Amino acid sequence: MKYRALFIGALLAGSASAQVDLINKVKDNGADTAGFNFTTVVDLEATPVKNQGRSGTCWSYATTGFVESEMLRMGKKPVDISEMFTVRNVYFDKAEKYVRLHGYLNFAQGGALPDVMYVIRKYGAVPQEVYEGLDYGTDINNHGELEGVLKSMLDEVIKNKNGSLTPVWREAVNATLDAYLGEYPESFEYEGKTYTPRSFADEYLGINPDDYVQLTSFTHNPFYEEVMIQVPDNWAWGKAYNVPLEDMMGALDVALNEGYTVAWATDVSEKGFSIRNGVAIVPATDYADMSKEERAAMFESPKPEKEITQENRQEAYDNYETTDDHGMLITGIVKDQEGNIYYIVKNSWGEKLTNDFRNGYLNASEAFVAYKTIGIMMHKDALPKSLRKKLGL
Repeated sequence: MKYRALFIGALLAGSASAQVDLINKVKDNGADTAGFNFTTVVDLEATPVKNQGRSGTCWSYATTGFVESEMLRMGKKPVDISEMFTVRNVYFDKAEKYVRLHGYLNFAQGGALPDVMYVIRKYGAVPQEVYEGLDYGTDINNHGELEGVLKSMLDEVIKNKNGSLTPVWREAVNATLDAYLGEYPESFEYEGKTYTPRSFADEYLGINPDDYVQLTSFTHNPFYEEVMIQVPDNWAWGKAYNVPLEDMMGALDVALNEGYTVAWATDVSEKGFSIRNGVAIVPATDYADMSKEERAAMFESPKPEKEITQENRQEAYDNYETTDDHGMLITGIVKDQEGNIYYIVKNSWGEKLTNDFRNGYLNASEAFVAYKTIGIMMHKDALPKSLRKKLGL
């Protein structure tokens, strides 16, 4: 199935341990050298690649990088925005909801693409230099202990041994966040001016969270309606417009060709996702059915990929084969030597794990994106006019 009808013819999480295990797994997929030769079709501006470290906070890195690219697109001076300021606020609000729901909520490090917009709307934003979130003695994020301490505390609160909740449990959560991530930046100096998180987001970033929409594509919900994406890490019950697969992929193409980057929530646990080779593909033959020789040759050169339909995409989701385990940023389009379309993807695993294509980036095939996308987020102005009309935007 091809999705070039609109434009192209003319041209992540789970817990920290799960994320770290995933990184260790996928970086070793495939042979040492990929035999793919790519020609650039669209290559949009992005800020430097970052490293989420040993934390399940890819969602914050993906959408924060998206916001930074949006600033570039709008002609604004880009700023290195603090992912951990967002994460801190999400931890606290997630704790509130976890207690309110008597623990029947996934309290972990994962989140969803809209969470960054949620924090900008409710709390604001700060520069990275103001809030690094590394007060526990490491150079990179490592949230295993922090998650464990917070969840243990909240589970004791929920037990309600005093007969009623104490008035100080929220203070205890905040004190823990202060200890691990740093005290909350009520105000700060940046480029000779004093800001609060609220004023910095409003005056410096200039990003209106209400201008951004998320798209998804699953048949268990009606099309062309706003729905909640049903994955465990969507703790805030963030909404997305559910559209047919062809519309979702078409919107992605139009956005990129019109100069808009796109935040991407996906599943990267497939054998066809190879950091070493810098590509993500969906071989026509399932990995379990491949011979040893076929597995060894997966990345030697472009090969036929699985035909992706609305039906097999849904089946993979329903069977837990497609899970919401990573978030990244789509910044462009390339073609391989056979003319097949791939999307340029900015990752958040640092540069040392990556391939020779471009440090910190990989190319995901059209089939992979169609098959494994949980949701994509973009500026509403990037949507095709026909789709905006169907969605009532």
